[in-house]
This record gives sequence, C-alpha cells and structure tokens, in this order.
Amino acid sequence: MTPQFDYFIILAAMRTGSNLLEANLNAIEGVTSYGEAFNPHFIGRLKSDTLLGISVEERDRDPSTLLEAIRQAPGELNGFRLFQGHDPRVLESALGDPRCAKIILTRNPLDSFISLKIARETKQWQLKNIKRRREAQVEFDAEAFMKYLNRQHEYHLMLSQRLQQSGQAPFYIAYEDLNQVHLLNGLAAWLGVSGRLSTIDETLKPQNPEPALAKVTNPDEMEQALSQIDSFNLHSTPNFEPRRRPLVANYVAAPKTPLMYMPIRGGMESPVTRWMAALDHVDVEQLLTNQNRKQTRQWFLSNPGHRKVTVLQHPLARAHRAFCRHILNTGSGAYPKIRHVLRNRLKIPIPGQLRDGNYPVEQHYEAFSAFLTFLRQNLAQQTAIRVDAAWCSQSQALEGMASFALPDLILREDEVATALPDLARRMGHSTPPLPDLSEPDTPFTLADIYDDKLETLAAQAYQRDYMQFGFGPWKPIRGAE
Repeated sequence: MTPQFDYFIILAAMRTGSNLLEANLNAIEGVTSYGEAFNPHFIGRLKSDTLLGISVEERDRDPSTLLEAIRQAPGELNGFRLFQGHDPRVLESALGDPRCAKIILTRNPLDSFISLKIARETKQWQLKNIKRRREAQVEFDAEAFMKYLNRQHEYHLMLSQRLQQSGQAPFYIAYEDLNQVHLLNGLAAWLGVSGRLSTIDETLKPQNPEPALAKVTNPDEMEQALSQIDSFNLHSTPNFEPRRRPLVANYVAAPKTPLMYMPIRGGMESPVTRWMAALDHVDVEQLLTNQNRKQTRQWFLSNPGHRKVTVLQHPLARAHRAFCRHILNTGSGAYPKIRHVLRNRLKIPIPGQLRDGNYPVEQHYEAFSAFLTFLRQNLAQQTAIRVDAAWCSQSQALEGMASFALPDLILREDEVATALPDLARRMGHSTPPLPDLSEPDTPFTLADIYDDKLETLAAQAYQRDYMQFGFGPWKPIRGAE
C-alpha cells in the first residue's frame, strides 16, 4: 500500500509544546523530526550550521534542497517544525502539497504569550532537570497581548482557509493532549507509520506549571484587560453578501492623462467620467474602457506614475439612486424583471407605469422605505433576487477590486469637487475643469423625502459600510441635488 504522506510539518507558535511533541514523535520507531530546519538563524538545532549535509547557505539559496533531503532521509517518515518567522517559501510549498502531512499544534494563547515572556526573561527555553528551573514573574502587557492574539488568529485562519481550498485535512493537537499516549498514537496512525508509543517521553519537563495569574506581577490588571476581549465577536457585523469579482471592463482611463477611474457601480460614474473627458478635451466616448485584464495591466505598465481613483457615496444616497434608476424607472437602465418581483410579489408600492400625477412624493417615501427593507434582506442572502452591483455594499466592491488592483485614492462624494481638480494639478494640468455634479434623481430627490427613519433603514442594510467608512447622517451635496 502506497504511503499517504512523503513528509510531515509541525505548524506551531513558540511556547506551544512543539519540543515535547517532537520528542514524542522521535520516540516512534521510523519517525524523525529534524527540529527547526528552516529557522533563519540556524538549521535544525541551535548553533547548528548543517543538516543532512546541507549548509545554511545552501538551504537559504534553495530551500527545496533541504526539503528533498528530509524526504529522502532514512526512516519511515520524516519532518520538521515550522514557526511563523521561518522561511515563508517552505510554508507556501508545504501548504500546496497534499503529500505533506500538516500537524497543527495549538495552545491557549494567553499561556503561550506569558510563557514566551518568561522564557525571554530567564533565557531558559527547555527544561530537562527540574533542579535547574529558573523562575520569574513578568508584567502583563495588554496591548502586546492583543497584537499577539491577532497574529495567531490571522495565521490560523490563513492555514484553515488554504487547506480547505485545496481539500486537505490537517491533524489538530492541543498542548494539553501531549501527555496522552493514545492521542499521540492516533497521530502516528494518521501519519501512516507502523510504530507506536508505549509511554510518553518524559525528558522534557513543564517549565511554568502555575496558573496564569500566578505568573504575572499585575494579575488584577490582566483580569481587567482580558475582560474587554470580545472572544465571541459580539460586535462583529456578519457578512453573508456574495463576494464580487473586479469589474475590470468598467474601469475608465483618460486617453492623455495617466489617470484611471475604478467606479463603484451605482455611484458617481457619470460625473467623474464627464470630468475626465473634459480634462483631456475629448468626448466621453473617447475615454478608454471595456478593456480586459491583460489590456488593463498593459495600461498600468505603459503609464508610469499613473493614478487610480474610486469614489464612495453615502449608502442612503446610492440606494436612492439605484431605486430611481433601476426599479422605479421603466426606460433605459431599468431592471424590469426585478421591478416586477418587487412590485407584484413584495408589494412595493410603485406604479406599473410612471406618469405625471400618478406617483406623489408620499408614495415615493413609502416605496423607497420598502426598497431599503428589501436591500437589508437581499444583502443578507434572504431573497431569491441577485445582489446587483448597483446596490451591493461598497466595502464588498472594494474587496473585489483589491483582488485585481487597488485604487490609490479613495474619495468621498463630497470631496470630488475639490479633490479631482487638485489631483489634476498635481498631474500637470494648470487649470483643470471643475466636476459637474448636477445629476438629480427623478422624479424626486432624496432631499424631498429624507428623514431619520430612512437613515436608520439604510444603516441596517449597510451595516458594514457605515462601520468601515464612518458614514454619518446624509447631507445634500451642493451641485449634486
């Protein structure tokens, strides 16, 4: 039977028990773990400069040489430990290799954080003789712990996502499990090796067995700081909205000025593109758009010093524009199928045909309020209607952009009138035109119906945008209404 794995990797943080895990793996017949084989400061063990006949210099030049040597070394299965600060090329290679067994070792992050501080204080990283134990209390630093906690969370989230994406299953083992011989033998079975442990390796001793509060000089301060940590993400904003791809074909570049506009649909497309055309003294039709990814990358390369701009709009104003253009309107730009569902199934009070006198402002207020309620459900994937780019959250649109290229200037709609001319001046235009923001929604503007209830409904629909970008109550922009 062909073995499932060619080698293994222990993915761990410092002070999580990786030495103890490695000692027990090395006690299994046919298994060898070669320590911190890719530590940038040594190779395998402290003060070592060669491993399996390969020098530090050779390893750093091409880590695959040492990886191959570990695979081919005598024994049934070999591996090594890899920490976050070790050669990232090795992690990248291992995560993409299903023939590499991933062992993920975890420990309570508070215990590992304090243990790390004590080890740095005492300069004692392993304990084999209890008589030589060095004791110390350390001061708990809440800010440093939060940074440590965030790093560990992000690292393990990355590991989980990468392995899930490639359909790989790691073996998780906790610090508290390292003295359980049956669990370690379960690990041996998962690795596919024939050897088993009869007892736990007792060479290494726990260095700091006391409770966490006994290891610090400021236990009360630590308790207070830890009480503020939101372990269950109580204040997070759930996001069920589908991910968006970058709409590269919608990007607009000026033909002369090295300026590209990366529009967020439903926002300021017309005012910005009209201004770009006026800046280069061309018609709007002469702007460069509808390019594919290759052509857009070529534009990036052929326009050194280029600038990429996008514009955020207040969520309430953007939702109102999307409602007027795509739902209320029955002409160009209308979404007739979605309009039909909203009107006939969800009973949003809009007329079959919009005519003078058949749609008063009071009805517009009621219809738009109902549309905002629909948006909250739609963005949460609770409706059968697609999340359209014209009303998707702007944070999701920006994340989609970032997967291809990042805008280097993100403007707010109330900054456009001054920021775009300022940018043009920095790019060599002495007297740039002023943007024309006059594009009122019809048949009613948002100013005609605005009140606190609409603001609340918009904030419920676009929680992430309000949080991410700090939007306050909507205010009309001079020249835009």
